[in-house]
Amino acid sequence: MGSNAAVVSERSKMNKSVGTRRSGGRQPTCDDCYFRCNMLCALSLDEPCATFRPDHPEGLRPPRQLRFHFRQPARTTAAWAFPTAEEQAALHA
Repeated sequence: MGSNAAVVSERSKMNKSVGTRRSGGRQPTCDDCYFRCNMLCALSLDEPCATFRPDHPEGLRPPRQLRFHFRQPARTTAAWAFPTAEEQAALHA
């Protein structure tokens, strides 16, 4: 059983190192938050919360928004259509 715990421990260490490697930079802290720097934070957490905004010299910036891409125009004609009454009559006559 002891070896299984060691394997699980090694896997969790590898997963943590992979996660930090992907981020590419240092992780933000509460001390980097606009609200904490301007004494507007009412939370006492050890990690950044969902309302974290980086503190910039220009002040508070809105979060980045996703770009909106327009779709291609819809097809104006159907790929198939039911036969007209005349075509149906000609087929079954």
